[in-house]
Amino acid sequence: MAVNDGLSRLVARARPRHRTTTEFVEATLREAILTGVIAPGTPLRQEELAETFGVSRMPVREALRQLEARALAEFHPHRGAVVAEISAADGADIGAIRMALEPMALRLSLPGLTPADLDQAEELIAEMDGEADPGRMGELNRRFHMTLYARAGRPRLLALTEQHLLAADRYLRFQFAALGYRPRSQDEHRALLAACRAGDADTACRLVTEHVGQAAEQLTAFLEGREAG
Repeated sequence: MAVNDGLSRLVARARPRHRTTTEFVEATLREAILTGVIAPGTPLRQEELAETFGVSRMPVREALRQLEARALAEFHPHRGAVVAEISAADGADIGAIRMALEPMALRLSLPGLTPADLDQAEELIAEMDGEADPGRMGELNRRFHMTLYARAGRPRLLALTEQHLLAADRYLRFQFAALGYRPRSQDEHRALLAACRAGDADTACRLVTEHVGQAAEQLTAFLEGREAG
């Protein structure tokens, strides 16, 4: 990664604000990635970053792992860390597929959901409330949705649904990091679960459609603006 003036300015501005070296490096790189100062696909070489930040490689390495957990960086064999390729078009495509699959899976599943299923979904919401790890948050979100769809009795439909929830995971983590989406997502999860507990299939399917669709619209608008800039 060739050090650019934008990153150097961020480093100078951010240095006094953070308590630990790792926090300083991670927060500054996160801002640089989210604002497009460092472009998608850019290598994040530890030696160059350590020199730019004026720190050792150890906090840089830990910061890059934290960025990976937020879906902002990826690690590749023989290449090391690079800025994650996250595009508006791909995010919109995944959102459209989820909007087609998930209401169908929920409508089929809802009559068969047991009190234990609904209690498990509620426990997963509570776990998400207290979870600080973005990677773990993505897993809990996927488990919550799949718990509500599990009684659909359509193995191929459920496999496709879970496949696209997995594909959406990196976008969800990015959305939490970039847009503070988590509180809104949790409120929507609670409303969806309440409709399922009430056995109201029409409301539940409408809510899951809105939940997926509005999140996709928010993220797509952000990414399109970043790509245009």
